[in-house]
Amino acid sequence: MNKQKRIEILTRLRANNPHPTTELNYRNPFELLIAVLLSAQATDVGVNKATVGLFAAGPTPEAMLALGVDGVKQHIKTIGLFNSKAENVIKTCRILVEQYDSQVPEDREALEALPGVGRKTANVVLNTAFGWPTIAVDTHIYRVANRTRFAPGKTVREVEDKLVKVIPAEFKVDAHHWFILHGRYTCIARKPRCGSCLIEDLCEFKDKTEL
Repeated sequence: MNKQKRIEILTRLRANNPHPTTELNYRNPFELLIAVLLSAQATDVGVNKATVGLFAAGPTPEAMLALGVDGVKQHIKTIGLFNSKAENVIKTCRILVEQYDSQVPEDREALEALPGVGRKTANVVLNTAFGWPTIAVDTHIYRVANRTRFAPGKTVREVEDKLVKVIPAEFKVDAHHWFILHGRYTCIARKPRCGSCLIEDLCEFKDKTEL
């Protein structure tokens, strides 16, 4: 895919949604970190239902740490992998309290060192909480980047590196939100809704549908 086509795709996505953000509910970097940590193999809708009570009971790292693993489990047991996630939430809160004065560090290395936090989660926090031009590649972005041929790659990291390279600076902060939403609602996994896609004429997917 050439540069002009990529810019037109991004321009249309921006015109359609000028101020995109995550669909996870949060009020500060701490709540965003916990929500993203919980979102692995879970829907944002499911996470939001669970975090209403969790954040009310544990609005700060200290308060959540005081809940203990069992206390966290009570709030997140509707989410997949809740046992290991509860352990990671408590371990992460302890590190935030003991090492970072209960603040979420604005540092990739520090974030990735937190239990349950990988590169994708760190990218989401740096982008959404702190405005960094990072691109978090989840299954939706990986699919959209490959299917459209916008930034094809065989691994998540390969796609991330290519997106960072080819997306102009003016679009970079918002790009991963546009791609996630596009993959979630239009360029869906089983049968993409090409007929209602605003970038269908620019997309290089060969097996387009009429829906």
